[in-house]
Amino acid sequence: MIALRTIDLRNDFKRVSTLINSGEKVLIARPRNENLVVISENEYNALEKARRNAEYLLKIDRALENVSEGRVVIKTLAELEAMAK
Repeated sequence: MIALRTIDLRNDFKRVSTLINSGEKVLIARPRNENLVVISENEYNALEKARRNAEYLLKIDRALENVSEGRVVIKTLAELEAMAK
């Protein structure tokens, strides 16, 4: 990870963007520890996909826990069809 000041980013944006697009992460140091981390869109998309997958797996775990604890509602096919009307 490369650490830069805001002024460095402004002065050399083209070089920094090339680094970011090649996979480098850039930390932009700001006052009062309000730092930023810049990553490429591809890396951001991969992180978002991993986050969504983790949330989905957590939902599955909760559902399995509910089933194992008997917290389910059982309906017959006829009851489900009647509910759909």
